[in-house]
Amino acid sequence: MNGTVTSVSSNGAYSFTKPAKETITLLAGLGVEGDVHAGVTVKHRSRIAQDPTQPNLRQVHLMHQELFAGLRDAGFEVGPGDLGENVTTSGIDLLALPVGTLLRLGDEAVVEVTGLRNPCLQIDNFQEGLLRQVVGRADDGTVVRKAGIMGVVRTGGVVRPGDAVEVRLPAEPHRPLERV
Repeated sequence: MNGTVTSVSSNGAYSFTKPAKETITLLAGLGVEGDVHAGVTVKHRSRIAQDPTQPNLRQVHLMHQELFAGLRDAGFEVGPGDLGENVTTSGIDLLALPVGTLLRLGDEAVVEVTGLRNPCLQIDNFQEGLLRQVVGRADDGTVVRKAGIMGVVRTGGVVRPGDAVEVRLPAEPHRPLERV
């Protein structure tokens, strides 16, 4: 199961969306160079308020481009970077990956998958009703999160649209993704 990077985004200021870039540089143990969420400890405002010493398990936000088609069918216009992701991919079912999966992005960068993005109410500020499209409930009542995955940078490198994404699953037993 391999795929392709379709877009890369970053923003040095707190903002819901992140503008597309020609390249981004991933820094081992930190995240996306120049991005507001880069760092060893948490950078998301709500997480800082809870405990600013928590490790940053959300250094890189990845989202599957296939989500955008489904959102478009539901009447929403969403593109790369609009939901704050750093890397948009195609051809990989990101949400089905287990914790600890390694994603090689391009020639050098490696991101270890830590969990699911937990979307917040800011999504409805971006487009009203969008939160219901990216968070729902399965038939058994469990919460289903569709707004991408989070990871930490294990090996730095430059990432650009068109780069290959190689998936390396961890040893079994696999742990399903949970919100981070």
